[in-house]
Amino acid sequence: MVEKGKIEKGVVSMLKLNMGVKSGERLLITTDVSTSVEWIKKESRELAQMMERSLLAKMVYEIASEQFPGCNVEFYTYPSVGRNGIEPGKEAQEKMKEADVVIAITSYSLSHTEARESATKSGTRVASMPKFTSEMFYPGGPMMADYTKIHEECKKIVKLVDQANDAIVTSPSGTNLKFSLKGRKGSIDDGIYVRKGMFGNLPAGEVYVAPLEGTTDGNLVVKRGWYANLEETMTFVFKDGQVVQVNGGGRIGEGFRDILACGKDEEPYLSRRNHAELGIGTNPNARQPDNMLEAEKIRGTVHIAIGDNSHFGGKVSADLHQDFVIPKPTMKFDDKMVIEDGEIIAAPFAN
Repeated sequence: MVEKGKIEKGVVSMLKLNMGVKSGERLLITTDVSTSVEWIKKESRELAQMMERSLLAKMVYEIASEQFPGCNVEFYTYPSVGRNGIEPGKEAQEKMKEADVVIAITSYSLSHTEARESATKSGTRVASMPKFTSEMFYPGGPMMADYTKIHEECKKIVKLVDQANDAIVTSPSGTNLKFSLKGRKGSIDDGIYVRKGMFGNLPAGEVYVAPLEGTTDGNLVVKRGWYANLEETMTFVFKDGQVVQVNGGGRIGEGFRDILACGKDEEPYLSRRNHAELGIGTNPNARQPDNMLEAEKIRGTVHIAIGDNSHFGGKVSADLHQDFVIPKPTMKFDDKMVIEDGEIIAAPFAN
């Protein structure tokens, strides 16, 4: 059960420092709740996690109402959509557009949806927090990191991303990917969303970019323990920018084989199989390997996503955006070492 006293300082810090909430603003705290179908199909453990997340969102609403009496604070729930990147419905979209600030503590990500994009285009500041846990607010947790330092490191890394043509990512577990970044511009998610229309994840700390479509070849190996409920290694085989095979992974692998349907060259499967993103984690307080929201921010990790990249510079629209984190990676841009065995190399970032 979430303890209010343990998270209150972190919640207030988030609203003041990360979101820049001011008196008179409209603040929306939103969460997704389990559907009757999910109650039948999901395991009890996962349902409990979803319920605890919704209760956490309600507690954030209560803290915001108490600590920011000059704001119009609203709590809103909508039915779970069952997968990252699925639209939450018209009513949710309208409420997000009407707010000045949205805190989305959800089980399934709204980041790569038209609802989120239309909200930010209307000027709403959005924090997307899928799979968020109360511990992230605790002292020493990723929400309490020094976001000024994270911002400075992200600025240096994104310059290298913008200059890069070719990228190679390898890892001790067997990942070996090659792809092009030519002509693509990187983005920073530094956790500071104080201006109109700003958006990102909380906890934050990453640089990300959409690789050039059709250029990715090689294997992405997802280690056991580095994806929720993954009990055996899972490998995605890429050719010409698309996943062509999913090996291993047990129950999780079976799910991705169904969702991606590698033998079907038709939509929506083609778009789902697109190599969508390269991300670089920069948050020194992030630690949890099996919580994707936090894992992809772990400093020195790399994450690879499949599916939609249309919301950050790519050309593929899909009803899926799924990240996979690579621990202890080695990454080169145009033969220049950027990360070596999970350590961000200092030399390339010198002023």
